[in-house]
Amino acid sequence: MARLADYFVLVAFGPGPRAGSGEGHGQILQRFPEKDWEDNPFPQGIELFCQPSGWQLCPERNPPTFFIAVLTDINSERHYCACLTFWEPVEPSQAPVCSGEEEEEAGERPSPSALVPPPQLFAPKTLVLVSRLDHAEVFRNSLGLIYTIHVEGLSVSLENVIGNLLTCTIPITGAAQPDSVEEGARTISLGAGDRQVIQTPLTDSLPVSCCSVALLFRQLGITNVLALFCAALTEHKILFLSRSYQRLTDACRGLLALLFPLRYSFTYVPILPAQLLEVLSTPTPFIIGVNSLFQAETQELLDVIIADLDGGTVTVPECVHIPPLPEPLHSQTHSALCMVLDPELERADLAFPPPATSTSSLKMQDKELRAVFLRLFAQLLQGYRWCLHIVRIHPEPVIRFHKAAFLGQRGLVEDDFLLKVLEGMAFAGFVSERGVPYRTTDLFDELVANEVKRMRADENQPQRVLRHVKELAEQLYKNENPYPAVTMHKVQRPGEGSHLRRVPPRPFPRLDESTVQWIIDQATAKLQGAPPAVRAEKKATVPSGPPMAAIVERNGVVHANSARRLEVVRNCISYVFEGKMLEAKKLLPAVLRALKGRAARRCLTRELHLHVQQNRAVLDHQQFDFVVRMMNCCLQDCTAMDEHGIAAALLPLVTAFCRKLSPGVTQFAYSCVQEHVVWSTPQFWEAMFYGDVQTHIRALYLEPTEEEDLPSAKGEVGPTEVSAPGKEDEEDEEEEERSALDVASEQRRLWPTLGRDKQQELVQKEESTVFSQAIHYANRMSYLLLPLDSSKSRLLRERAGLGDLESMSNSVVTNSMAGSVAESYDTESGFEDAETSDVAGAVVRFINRFVDKVCTESGVTSEHLKGLHVMVPDIVQMHIETLEAVHRESKRLPPIQKPKLLRPSLLPGEECVLDGLRVYLLPDGREEGSGGSVGGPALLPAEGAVFLTTYRVIFTGMPTDPPVGEQAVVRSFPVASLTKEKRISVQAHMDQFLQDGLQLRSCTFQLLKMAFDEEVGSESAEVFRKHLHKLRYPPDVKGTFAFTAGSVHTAGRQPRAAKEKSPSLRTLSRNLVKNAKKTIGRQYVTRKKYNPPSWEQRGQPVPPEDQEDEISVSEEPEPSTLTPASALKPSDRLTMNSLVERACCRDYQRLGLGTLSSSLSRAKSEPFRVTPVNRMYAICRSYPGLLIVPQSVQDNTLQRISRCYRQNRFPVVCWRSSRSKAVLLRSGGLHGKGVVGLFKAQNAPSPGQSQADSSSLEQEKYLQAVVSSMPRHADAASGRNTLSGFSSVHMASHAPSPRARVTTLSNPTTASVTRRSAPRGKWGSIRAGGRSSGSSLGVDVGSRLAGKDLLGPPQANGAPSEPGFLRPQRAALYIIGDKAQLKGVRPDPLQQWELVPIEVFEVRQVKASFKKLLKACVPGCPAGEQSPTSYLRSLEESEWLSQIHKLLQVSVLVVELLDSGSSVLVSLEDGWDITTQVVSLVQLLSDPYYRTLEGFRLLVEKEWLSFGHRFTHRGAHTLAGQSSGFAPIFLQFLDCVHQVHSQFPMEFEFSQFYLKFLSYHHVSHRFRTFLLDSDYERIELGLLYEEKGERKSQQACKSVWEYVERLSKKTPVFYNYMYAPEDTEVLRPYSNVSNLKVWDFYTQETLAEGPPYDWELAQGPPEPLEEERPDGGAPQSRRRVIWPCYDSRLRAQPDAISRLLEELQRLESELGRPSERWKDTWDRVKAAQRSEARQDGRSTPSSLLMSSVSHHRRSLGVYLQEGPVGSTLSLSLDSDQSSSSTPSSGRQAARRSTSTLYSQFQTAESENRSYEGTLYKKGAFMKPWKARWFVLDKTKHQLRYYDHRVDTECKGVIDLAEVESVTPGAPTMGAPKTVDEKAFFDVKTTRRVYNFCAQDVHLAQQWVDRLQSCLSDA
Repeated sequence: MARLADYFVLVAFGPGPRAGSGEGHGQILQRFPEKDWEDNPFPQGIELFCQPSGWQLCPERNPPTFFIAVLTDINSERHYCACLTFWEPVEPSQAPVCSGEEEEEAGERPSPSALVPPPQLFAPKTLVLVSRLDHAEVFRNSLGLIYTIHVEGLSVSLENVIGNLLTCTIPITGAAQPDSVEEGARTISLGAGDRQVIQTPLTDSLPVSCCSVALLFRQLGITNVLALFCAALTEHKILFLSRSYQRLTDACRGLLALLFPLRYSFTYVPILPAQLLEVLSTPTPFIIGVNSLFQAETQELLDVIIADLDGGTVTVPECVHIPPLPEPLHSQTHSALCMVLDPELERADLAFPPPATSTSSLKMQDKELRAVFLRLFAQLLQGYRWCLHIVRIHPEPVIRFHKAAFLGQRGLVEDDFLLKVLEGMAFAGFVSERGVPYRTTDLFDELVANEVKRMRADENQPQRVLRHVKELAEQLYKNENPYPAVTMHKVQRPGEGSHLRRVPPRPFPRLDESTVQWIIDQATAKLQGAPPAVRAEKKATVPSGPPMAAIVERNGVVHANSARRLEVVRNCISYVFEGKMLEAKKLLPAVLRALKGRAARRCLTRELHLHVQQNRAVLDHQQFDFVVRMMNCCLQDCTAMDEHGIAAALLPLVTAFCRKLSPGVTQFAYSCVQEHVVWSTPQFWEAMFYGDVQTHIRALYLEPTEEEDLPSAKGEVGPTEVSAPGKEDEEDEEEEERSALDVASEQRRLWPTLGRDKQQELVQKEESTVFSQAIHYANRMSYLLLPLDSSKSRLLRERAGLGDLESMSNSVVTNSMAGSVAESYDTESGFEDAETSDVAGAVVRFINRFVDKVCTESGVTSEHLKGLHVMVPDIVQMHIETLEAVHRESKRLPPIQKPKLLRPSLLPGEECVLDGLRVYLLPDGREEGSGGSVGGPALLPAEGAVFLTTYRVIFTGMPTDPPVGEQAVVRSFPVASLTKEKRISVQAHMDQFLQDGLQLRSCTFQLLKMAFDEEVGSESAEVFRKHLHKLRYPPDVKGTFAFTAGSVHTAGRQPRAAKEKSPSLRTLSRNLVKNAKKTIGRQYVTRKKYNPPSWEQRGQPVPPEDQEDEISVSEEPEPSTLTPASALKPSDRLTMNSLVERACCRDYQRLGLGTLSSSLSRAKSEPFRVTPVNRMYAICRSYPGLLIVPQSVQDNTLQRISRCYRQNRFPVVCWRSSRSKAVLLRSGGLHGKGVVGLFKAQNAPSPGQSQADSSSLEQEKYLQAVVSSMPRHADAASGRNTLSGFSSVHMASHAPSPRARVTTLSNPTTASVTRRSAPRGKWGSIRAGGRSSGSSLGVDVGSRLAGKDLLGPPQANGAPSEPGFLRPQRAALYIIGDKAQLKGVRPDPLQQWELVPIEVFEVRQVKASFKKLLKACVPGCPAGEQSPTSYLRSLEESEWLSQIHKLLQVSVLVVELLDSGSSVLVSLEDGWDITTQVVSLVQLLSDPYYRTLEGFRLLVEKEWLSFGHRFTHRGAHTLAGQSSGFAPIFLQFLDCVHQVHSQFPMEFEFSQFYLKFLSYHHVSHRFRTFLLDSDYERIELGLLYEEKGERKSQQACKSVWEYVERLSKKTPVFYNYMYAPEDTEVLRPYSNVSNLKVWDFYTQETLAEGPPYDWELAQGPPEPLEEERPDGGAPQSRRRVIWPCYDSRLRAQPDAISRLLEELQRLESELGRPSERWKDTWDRVKAAQRSEARQDGRSTPSSLLMSSVSHHRRSLGVYLQEGPVGSTLSLSLDSDQSSSSTPSSGRQAARRSTSTLYSQFQTAESENRSYEGTLYKKGAFMKPWKARWFVLDKTKHQLRYYDHRVDTECKGVIDLAEVESVTPGAPTMGAPKTVDEKAFFDVKTTRRVYNFCAQDVHLAQQWVDRLQSCLSDA
């Protein structure tokens, strides 16, 4: 039971200090009881609250007023002061002496009664009842009764009434449901015939509001009340204004009632007295009510929200932000309030509104409004009990709320409102009051535990919401009015207007204290005898409600819960732990993306936790890197709060996962995940600590049986049960296992029953549990706060400092202690010394602050706390020492995520100069490697290393794109081919920040664009550049790889021994050189005799025992080289023997240009002879030792002739046509006349005569000798014009090109026409007859070279340009020279030779063009948004193809001239660049021998090596040549050969790969073949003969030819299977740019293995591994994906023939037979095919080699089909004219070739048949005559033929544009016997001559006429 009232006080007016002012102060006249109650002292300052507006006298008697003021004492207990004020007349002794002014004032006031005399004043007197209970109505009635007794003068003793009132006791609230009405509702009587029923609220905790909430909403409206509600919850200052005090009280009470279940814990003064208005300036939040009279005083308050109850407004200052309720709660609450307050709103728009329902009473409406807010809190705080940490159970529960987890699970981390509510004081009180697990429960507990699901279901159904609200309202109403039936009050009231009665009542009497005190004492004595009033509390375990479901993240991230993503995370982790690193690397980017979602992060922590439990925490380096990287990714999205508990779950894991760095040194994962703000946040550590303490406290009280199932203490993943309830795996266990709160509740229930000792024991256990956890956490914190490297200390301190400042701002009062320490800590950390001790100090302070806070809150004893403070510095110091070792060892490891370096395989003799520097290979402009438009994976960028060896620069690595992670990427080029090295800076970095980069470009069309890894310092990069430069430009040729390779470790021989073994070679070389330098005088040379192998033997390998030659010694004097001896002295023969062995001599022999023996015996029948005049390289150092000159020219004149030519390179014969016997000569350009005097003879004494005259004369004689050496039948025998075969097709475009520079070799004006009688000064030029009927068109050479039409404007010299001026005969010799150089040459007076001046490009132009070509084919930077045409544009701008065009053009011209019987002298520039190109090409086109492997080698050795192309100079091989740069003269020649090869694929024995191989190795320096500038230099260095003398090393070939020979024996890689030459074939390729192709050598690359030209480095046999099936089982699918630019197509897709040859070898080896060489097999098959064809007499043999190709330019596509018999192959070839032949014996189902293209247009074809009929046609080489159906088509300008008339598939096409003439023919072997001879006719095209035969003469004539007319029409 409790007292209804504690004190009764009578307060009266007391005069103020200023007499007469009418203002006074309150005086307590009497108070009862006079002594304070022990449990409740008398509240001070009641007088102020009785008259809040101040004590003042009134000139009139006001009606009595009643209001209740609230006072709060020091213990936060509220005292309700019910004040009833009435006015009494002032006694004269009290009346102030009024001044005149006051009288006027008094007079102005309207007097209610004229009977009252004007000076009469009234003083207020107040009856005050002070109670701790809030029963407003009872107080009003009781005080009213006392007033009534006094006013009405009732005969009742006031002392008795007051005594009864003060002794009245009522039931304690919160009791159990009463058994009878008397117990629950107390009826009281004060002894004046009155009766009152006091209804005790059922639940103490629920506030009593009466109607106050409803009134508040009426006064302010929904929006304003919601604003005030949010303001009160977020701790803002609220001020109510009204003229009514009772309304102020009601409004404040209503607002507090809305805040339930939170209690308002700040200043709460519903009525603030005027004297205390300065309280409004307090900095703390408040809810205060002030009378509107003082509104002016509130104007200057800047941060107070003012609610004017009378005006219905709420004013929020600008500086105040009230966070709104989170959506959708705000809108739901708003609509629910509308439904309660304005039920008509729902029906307002209805056409037929239902009859109005009765609205709720005000009291009921009040409860409904409160019910809406109760629902709101239940939704806001749902699941809050799952985030409670129970830290101590005994002696009193200590409970902490895990705010971050709560916000994280609700997805409201960013919500300002909820954040502030949770941080507020009210919520802290809520946790400590309602967190207790064992207590009495109320409506809110049930609602939040059981009704949440219902509320969520009702969300969008207003009627169901309203129903729920009404149900709750009923309960709230019942709580306040449990028994509405017995609310019958009977209380007397004063009569109406009793205060205005004329006869004033007597003043309120002074009461008798003793009487009142006696009544009180009596009641007290009675109570003492009664049992003590113990609250009959019904305690129970508070229900927790359902665990909060994982709410999808509010930011709309769709993938938060995607099962697929979780699967990816699980797979990746299992791959990591299974060691499948490549698989894991593929998945890693997807995992890192998935880890943005919360579910994936949780999944990761769970999976890792499982692996820790399985004792798999010790990882290798790669696994460790993966795990750390995923952890870091998880943590980088964690805020400082760690609201999702991810950092909490990772904390045990980072201290578990580790790797062994070295014996005894282990690195844990925590040292790699420190850079996250969460670790330096005190709140995180506190939550973690409390979570772990809860786990251990729970374990303490669980039964031993349950304890076994518990995870071990250390391995527990954070506060799992509490902070992460959304865990699917644990939900089942949760149901079985009791939560910590359940355990605590049970313990609290049992506590009173335990003995004192047992209680003490439990308290100690709990305390030591908390203490041990504090030690554990001190360790953990030192792990994560101490950096691995102490140099990072400042970073850490800043970070920690930041965390502390945050902690201050986040918690207003709760961690004020931490805040104060943080300030001092921050000032300390301002020092600028970054010593280790400083780090230690910072960490120690941080940990101490943490320990202080948690231990104080958890009730750890002060002794233990002191011990901890001593322990922390030791812990930190020990950890620092451990870390030093870890840091030292970890520095030796590469940083995270570095793949292992792939070591490149090296050639024999190749050594590593610089080991791998880690780099990223970046994509350049070639988009194939990076995916690009071609498709395929992005192989670049790749991560790896660059190696520098003595031979190459090699990059090996792996793509950074995980889907292609396991593919190795190799890109390399020979060091010697480096053309440009450029530093670059790279912005786009891969994973880490990259420093500088390097771009290396090579002339093998390779580009390395590298960015150095962060671990590669700038010094290392600089060392790399220096070494590279040193290797690229050695001081001399001996420094190149070809010389240095294997010099250190050459297997099986000592360098010294080798020197002694064959000293002859060096001495031979040295003496040759000496002889060349000193040509006069004798020298005695010791030499051994050298016997070269015969020419026939060269092809075979030399048996090993013969490799050491027998060498004899002879000493002979040597004559002067200039002695014109008719025969050589014997000693010279030694030198000669070695010279004869050279390629030149072998070729001269083959061509029949004479041998050395015939030259020595001077056989006069030979027109030319071999002269040894240059054997000592005295006349011309860049020429070979043996030269071919006319028989008639003496050796001694050659010295003089040589002076006329540049570099002494006088004209010599290099080739003779076997058919026309015309010769090809080469020389350097002529010296100009003006300059010629400067060139004295360098190697011989001057004869003394005028150089210019004699030289000119000698030169003329020499040319005359050349002409006379030639057979005279050149023109007469051929019977046709020289250039007749040289159709305009070759020299000019089909349609003349608009661009001159594409086709121009010279200006048309330079090639002038000369007549027979032209003066000597003019140069003639070649002319040919125009085309008329049968004769073919010849065009002026100059203008044809210029690409102009024949009938152009008249030439500059006035000669008409029409073809009428033909010279009657051809010149015997044409000199092709640069027009600038030919000025010094006199024309031949007899017109026997003719000069053809042409314009050629210079070497500098070739260099410039090559640079542009390099950039076009291998661009340095990605193309970006460029169009695909940009490559073609840059290709055109390079003019490379234009230069190829010019070379081919000139070469074809020379071929024509030679073919016609005229000799040609090519005399361009110095005679070693373009001359060499032209001469080599001419020989290749004219002589089929040079198109074989052997012949091509001979051609290169002769023309390029012996005739002194300057390879070292042009290739910039040494330091001296660095400035001149690379000039690709030889490459240009090989490109020309490639162009011819493409057009005539059946004419070359070697493959295109052979050309690429030479292109690569002529710059690679792997072989010595292409080093140095001439034979002379090679002899000087001892290179020329050593290959024969020394024992050849089996490992390294020094000659490229030897290597090719060796390789050819093993594999047909250099062989062209389509090789089927025609014996007399002279090739005339198209040279127009449109006919040229960009060589794929420039553009293709194989990233799988690097360049394929070093055959040893290519991996395995040239086919995919899947095809190797030694078991020979059933055939399986052999398909394979080929990636552009990665795989080698040559290897992946071998041709059928290679495949069959390999198969043969395999079968032979299986049978145990010695396998024969592929070449022998091939030759045998070829021979068998031929003989088969002959025997069968088949019209079209199905031959491997030949096919009935109509057009003799046999090129383009090749189809390999199975023939009709077994493995016989049929080759069907497509020509570029869409002609093909399908072997007639082939199957019909064979694939149709492109020649069927026209068969789709049959109707069109029939229309285009201008003339048709049967003709016999002679097949190509070795093919029979055959009848065909021919169709002449004028529209398409072609002659087609078919097998028979109805055949739809065309068998071949002759393009009429290529036809030169149609002439009568003669029958040949195998022609039809019965046909007349005149029925034969020939059609000559630019390619070959076709032989036709008609059925009779008439038909033949018709065909000829038709063809002629077609030609003339064209």
